[in-house]
Amino acid sequence: MPDEIIKVSGLTKDYGNGRGIFGFDFSVKRGEVFGIVGTNGSGKTTTLRHLMGFLNPDSGSCGIMGLDCRKHAREIMQHVGYVPGEIDFPDVGTGTSFLKIQAEFMGLKDREYISRLVNLFKLDTDASLRRMSKGMKQKTALVAAFMSRPEVLLLDEPSTGLDPLMRDALIELILEEKARGTTVLMSTHIFKELDDTADRVLFIENGRQIDLADMHSMTETLPQRYRLGFKTQDDFDSFAAATAFRIARANPAHLHMDVEIPEQSVSGLFREIGNYDMRYMKYRPFTLEDRYTEMIEKGGKISA
Repeated sequence: MPDEIIKVSGLTKDYGNGRGIFGFDFSVKRGEVFGIVGTNGSGKTTTLRHLMGFLNPDSGSCGIMGLDCRKHAREIMQHVGYVPGEIDFPDVGTGTSFLKIQAEFMGLKDREYISRLVNLFKLDTDASLRRMSKGMKQKTALVAAFMSRPEVLLLDEPSTGLDPLMRDALIELILEEKARGTTVLMSTHIFKELDDTADRVLFIENGRQIDLADMHSMTETLPQRYRLGFKTQDDFDSFAAATAFRIARANPAHLHMDVEIPEQSVSGLFREIGNYDMRYMKYRPFTLEDRYTEMIEKGGKISA
């Protein structure tokens, strides 16, 4: 079996008026967590729906485990767990009924792992599917996607409707599956999920790729970033005008700014701020959201 479990080549779906996805090219390796991040309408769901075989591309192709997603959708689904962006359950009564039907369809005889997932997400499976809250529906969809321990997980905004504790539980579950060698492709606008789990992240905007970040090397090559809070407007303005360090972001309303410092120059920053009346100084790691924001501010670039 090839090392590239998911392969997308020149994938294009043009809905007109600039809407759709245009020339997407990326691959996901076995056991990798690959993220796709972008604003609403940027093409995340369209990409995942192509991978599930729901859409026929105008041009290009996509495949999973060496099989064309459109031509071999039924075969691929035997190996894939999927959380859709919009959840619409069949009218089968309760969550228990739905999960039982799913388990029987997948031929799952050992229900112990399903029970563990239900407990992990604190899911009330006796509730009616129609009356479930958005968060409860999301939990039910997550249990259904993970319960067969598939080789591939396609997760479209998987934490929608989850509270912070349940979001952390989801992150731990993804990391557990990653350790097992499961291949995960996840679209999200929650950067923390990708900071904590992803190996690589594709940035998209208006249906086009703008950057591909390798999470393992990103922080190693970046300068350190510190947030400086000033007591007075005069000190804030004076430092901003005089400093030799790059100001990555400034917030005049709250009198703080983020400055980038080469590792060997941190002592120089300490000497410089000694001339000002400071409220605080704290180290602020460079995050995926920082990189995405800077890419958008620069107008983006097509990824190599």
